[in-house]
Amino acid sequence: MMLRVFDWMLPLVILVLAWRSLNDRDLFRAIIQFIALGLLIAVAWVRLRAPDVALAEAAVGSGLTGALILSALVRMRRHPKVPDRQIPPRTEWTP
Repeated sequence: MMLRVFDWMLPLVILVLAWRSLNDRDLFRAIIQFIALGLLIAVAWVRLRAPDVALAEAAVGSGLTGALILSALVRMRRHPKVPDRQIPPRTEWTP
């Protein structure tokens, strides 16, 4: 009975977590939610009796992709924003 409840709750939690990771304004929190989403999808694959797919999802979907996105976020925050160039106002040319 408990596994049946878990099997019904898992897709709902996956959908909510996917929605939150896409719509979160804080990039770090969104990345952490994305990593958790990959781990929950790996659990779903285990429940579907596909352990090989679950291992691949955990390794690539959560581990490697999450680490690469976190690395990109750190590199983005390390470099300050470059201010836009000030373009002088356009003057009309009269011959």
